[in-house]
Amino acid sequence: MPLADARPAVPGGFAAKSFAGEVVPFSVVAFREGHDRIGVHVRLTAPDGEKSLHRLTALADGTDRWSTDIALDAQGAWRYRFEAFADDFATWAHAAAVKIAAGVDAPVMAALGRDLLAGAATDRTRPAAERATLARFSALLDDADAATALAVATDAELATFFTERPLMSLSSQTKEHRLIVERTIAGAAAWYEFFPRSEGAKREKDGSITSGTFRTAAAHLQRVADMGFEVLYLPPIHPIGRTHRKGPNNTLNAGPGDPGSPWAIGAAEGGHDAVHPDLGTLADFRHFVEEARRRGIEVALDLALQASPDHPWVLEHPDWFTALPDGTIAYAENPPKKYQDIYPLNFDGDPDGLRQEVLRVVQHWIAQGVRIFRVDNPHTKPLQFWEWLIARVTETDPDVVFLAEAFTRPAPLRGLAAAGFQQSYTYFTWRNTKRELEEFLTGLAVDTADYLRPNLFVNTPDILTEYLQFGGRAAYRIRAAIAATAAPTYGVYAGYELYENVARPGSEENIDNEKYEYKLRDFAGAEAAGDSLAPYLRRLNEIRRAHPALRQLRNLSVHWSDDDAVLVYSKHLDAAFTGTGAADTLIVVVNVDPHSVRETTIHLDTRVWGVEPGEPFEVEDLITGATWTWTDHDYVRLDAFAEPVHILHVKGRP
Repeated sequence: MPLADARPAVPGGFAAKSFAGEVVPFSVVAFREGHDRIGVHVRLTAPDGEKSLHRLTALADGTDRWSTDIALDAQGAWRYRFEAFADDFATWAHAAAVKIAAGVDAPVMAALGRDLLAGAATDRTRPAAERATLARFSALLDDADAATALAVATDAELATFFTERPLMSLSSQTKEHRLIVERTIAGAAAWYEFFPRSEGAKREKDGSITSGTFRTAAAHLQRVADMGFEVLYLPPIHPIGRTHRKGPNNTLNAGPGDPGSPWAIGAAEGGHDAVHPDLGTLADFRHFVEEARRRGIEVALDLALQASPDHPWVLEHPDWFTALPDGTIAYAENPPKKYQDIYPLNFDGDPDGLRQEVLRVVQHWIAQGVRIFRVDNPHTKPLQFWEWLIARVTETDPDVVFLAEAFTRPAPLRGLAAAGFQQSYTYFTWRNTKRELEEFLTGLAVDTADYLRPNLFVNTPDILTEYLQFGGRAAYRIRAAIAATAAPTYGVYAGYELYENVARPGSEENIDNEKYEYKLRDFAGAEAAGDSLAPYLRRLNEIRRAHPALRQLRNLSVHWSDDDAVLVYSKHLDAAFTGTGAADTLIVVVNVDPHSVRETTIHLDTRVWGVEPGEPFEVEDLITGATWTWTDHDYVRLDAFAEPVHILHVKGRP
């Protein structure tokens, strides 16, 4: 029996990935010649060596694809193989049902069934009560009339016995595959980003600004925790170079009080293993990490493999950089952007030395309590390097998570994910229309879900899209709601809750960009004045915690609407996987046009959550508290200036 297209699978032969609590669909194409029935199961070996067998069911007729959903909670390397077999009972039951109903060969089918069941009744691996039942059914078929034989062939209890313990003759199997199950936060978490130098910074009487520190930033951790974020990402915290230091808005004329870009790493005070003196000491950083942990937050640290002209590496290891014909070192460029304050690394000159140094740096920060690294521009370094580094790190510290800032072409983005990155930035910020989002979100949930985990950041210090610049406050609610519900991991950069939407002319960056200066923000004052998105973000994260369906990636289903600006999708999780004994289903309806009021009819495939078309069911809007009775065709009105999004919990039948 041929077996093909086994999933989960990753291009290039890499191991598939999952995270603790994720429901993974295992599937394979299997068929045989003729009309005899087959069965398929997957044999799993857990990290501790325990084995289990799981029966697959056939999907739509004609596809020959078999599937089952399994939640793997134990972290580590799992192994699995698919096995197909001739299902002797299913073959007999199908043939008997068809032939006897047609008045053909009833005595022959009864005799075949009698012998089949009699043999199964002697199988000592079956429970005694089951063997007795099988013997009883076998006796019923001894000289049975057509009606009795048909009743036995279609008996549901009998079929259950052979689903759990099938009668197998011929068999075939696939090779063994690997699947790495990582901790939950590797695949499901809400991220927040802030610059510690801005948290607690203050303006002095002379107009200068004193940098915030790890100690002052720690006082702002509760604000992040209160909004429900679970990971706090910090841009580089290292000493910043002085040579070619950038001034406000990426200008070349930095003043004495300008702090420079944190990504221009390295100065006389140290390099990638040091902290900026303005922020404090290593002990202060460890205190910050511990204070975050006490509030249920993990700290993620930026890993930017580049150097300022003042970095110790430049003098000690010039072969780690690219020399130009005039003897100077090439600085970084991303045309039309130029980064005169940054030297990119060149892995061709001393690859082994550079590998060992980066490994040392990562292990240094692991020792300080960091378990999550956001990697800057990983697509500008060799893919083989990342495969090596992540494997080496997770070999001794399997709970470490790497997020790829892979704003690049699809092939390298996916290649980085396949090679080991646990998460990746995506093109989400540039997918804004209904059609774009339908295609994009479906691709994430289906095409690459076996290895690419998207982190749907709504904005970054580098990305302020036209949608946010000109969409008004509705745009901020719309994008946050989609990010928080469409994928189990999403992120927000500080200032989003204040609707910061003014860009530097001709760019997608915020004006007065925090990369080059301190930002003094009054988050508490804005919220007290009702001028903050923080309450909305807080509610989104409450909904995420309360609904396990939102902490899955593969369960997104796109539905339909009659309006080209109304996006509809659902997230459903079967009762077997929720931990509550009840299924969890949410329907998200979004007006993606932030400038309009939309009225339309939406069309739902309610079979996704087990409701037949036309049957009524109740939904509750988790934002407003409103309830409605819906069917598979429903009227909606979404006012972008009031509530542009429905996040609806399916509560059941009225």
